[in-house]
Amino acid sequence: MRKRFGLLLAAVAAFVLCFGGLAQAEEKVYVNGIDFGFPPFGFVDKAGKPTGFDVESMDWIAKKMGFKVKHQPMDWDGIIPALLAKKIDIIASGMSATAERAQKVDFSIPYYEVTQVLVVGDKEAAPLADLLKSGKKIGIQRGTVTAKLLEGLVAQPGYKFELVPYDSTDLSMEDVKIGRIAGSGMDSTIAKEIMKNPGFKVAGTFDAAPEKYGYAMRKEDKEFQAKVNEGLKLLMADPYWAQLKAKYGL
Repeated sequence: MRKRFGLLLAAVAAFVLCFGGLAQAEEKVYVNGIDFGFPPFGFVDKAGKPTGFDVESMDWIAKKMGFKVKHQPMDWDGIIPALLAKKIDIIASGMSATAERAQKVDFSIPYYEVTQVLVVGDKEAAPLADLLKSGKKIGIQRGTVTAKLLEGLVAQPGYKFELVPYDSTDLSMEDVKIGRIAGSGMDSTIAKEIMKNPGFKVAGTFDAAPEKYGYAMRKEDKEFQAKVNEGLKLLMADPYWAQLKAKYGL
C-alpha cells in the first residue's frame, strides 16, 4: 500500500510539474513595437537595448497591471501592418493618434502633444517659408505624420522642394550634416533631442494642427485596451511620470 501511495504521489507531482510548466510557458507576453531610432520616445541604445520614454512607461504599466511586455524595434513604415498581422500587440513609441490611423487601430488616451518642424544646419539662413519654395531637398522619415504633411505640401501650387525619404530621422540628419539635403521634417520632440548636438537649428514650424500621441492597439483587443488605459492613467497620476519626463527632457 505504501508503495502504491508513493507511486500515486509521484504521478501527481509529475502532472503538476508538467501542466504547471506548460501554463507558465504559454503565459502571454505582449510585444510593443517601437521605432529603432526615435529618441526620446523609443530607440535602441548603444548597447543594442530598446529604451526610451515610452519603453519605460510601458514597463511600469505592465508591472502595475499584472502583464508582461517586451519591446521589438522595427521599421516605422511597416509598424501598423505588423500590429494588424499580430506580429506585435501594441505600438507605444511616440505615435500621433491621427484620424487616418484611427480607421485601422484604436488609440489609448492621449499623453503628449507635438508640432511639426523643419530642422536644418545652423548655417542655413533661409526661413521655413523660403526653403519650401527653393527647390532644395528636404528629408522625411517614411510613415510619419510629417511625411504625410510634406507629401501634401509639395503637390500644392507655390511650393517647390524635393522630398527625400529615409528609414529613420537619424539617417536624414547625417545627410543634413554633410549638405546632401537642406533639412529634415520631424516632430518637435525629436527636434528637441537633436538640438542637444551642435550644428543644427529649427528653421520653423509647419502650419498644421498639433498632434497628440497615443498607444495604438488592435480594435478587437478591448480588454487589453482597458488595461493599458487604466495603467496609463495611474502612471500619469504617479510621481514617476514627472521623473520620466525630466529624465527624457519632455
